[in-house]
Amino acid sequence: MEQPQKKIIPVFVRANSKSYSRQRYLIPFRHYFSYYTHQMKTLLILPAFLLFLFSSCNDAPASKSSKVVADTLIPTTSSRTMPESQKPAPIPLRPINEITYHFISYRNKNDSLRDSAKAFINRLNDAELDIVYRINRVDSRTLRRLDTIVIPNVFDTNNLAYSIFPAQIPKLNEVHKMLIFSYYHEAFGAYENGVLVRTGPTSMGKKSTKTDTGLFFTNWKAKQTISTIDDSWILKWNFNISNHGGIGFHEYELPGYPASHSCLRLLEADAKFLYSWANQWILSKNSLIASGTPVLVYGAYPFGQGKTWWHLVTDPNSFHIQEDALNPILQFHLDKILNAQQRRDSVVAELERQKTLASGT
Repeated sequence: MEQPQKKIIPVFVRANSKSYSRQRYLIPFRHYFSYYTHQMKTLLILPAFLLFLFSSCNDAPASKSSKVVADTLIPTTSSRTMPESQKPAPIPLRPINEITYHFISYRNKNDSLRDSAKAFINRLNDAELDIVYRINRVDSRTLRRLDTIVIPNVFDTNNLAYSIFPAQIPKLNEVHKMLIFSYYHEAFGAYENGVLVRTGPTSMGKKSTKTDTGLFFTNWKAKQTISTIDDSWILKWNFNISNHGGIGFHEYELPGYPASHSCLRLLEADAKFLYSWANQWILSKNSLIASGTPVLVYGAYPFGQGKTWWHLVTDPNSFHIQEDALNPILQFHLDKILNAQQRRDSVVAELERQKTLASGT
């Protein structure tokens, strides 16, 4: 589902440093100095700031038809110096073998079985239904279209109990944030310093419009935008990861199979979470000076061979993503991820320093 490219409009964005609320203040870059310099006791800092910006812009410039949205500049502490007490701790999960799965037939020709399945679904509360949506890669609008539904033997209050991603990946301990999408599993995992903090289903590109795989970084975001393929497609909580390719993740219908035009569809709750959780890129004068959150899209979906998550019924262990399988893929991209992170930390620290000096505090 192709997204519109964004026109470059350099901006400076900062967060409320006292409350770290979502409220943001956007100041056009060209007005940045006129806004702050009258508060400065001296203008001697101006040349140093300009020198930093121009010396940092060694990435390829963004397309003139793309939009620049600067990131919320909240200082990020490096994981190398972050106290252990501040790092996220893995949430204790049920052992994999404690959760088993079975099928119910929602459209069975047998009246008794069909009615029993419908009665079971109708008895579930909202939290339990949410688990069923996630396991079957559907949403509230599409669940009842399914012929066959996968049901767990227990309903845990912690959605991470049903995660197919490792609870912890030590190879990512140095990475502040990392988002991983598995095409085969039609699922994502969000990690902070190697600890899984969120997981959910996705619907990626259908066979004729497959989603590109590889390493991406989050770019610009919009609470609502319109697809360039069909102006009736409203993309909510959209976060672009390929500005030139028009690819991003956003809320849209999950039908229980890969169905998108190359974007990565999400449940609304997950789209909202990632919209606030991931970092935007930082640009200056049409040039990228810091990348957003790394996003790994990997694997391939076996089109025409049935739904992969049905393996949860026959062999749950085989469907779970093993750390050993992920490590070689992550290792291939790790240097690029850490280099981009180090540069972002430096850019954010410098902009925060300039902001502090400008405010006279």
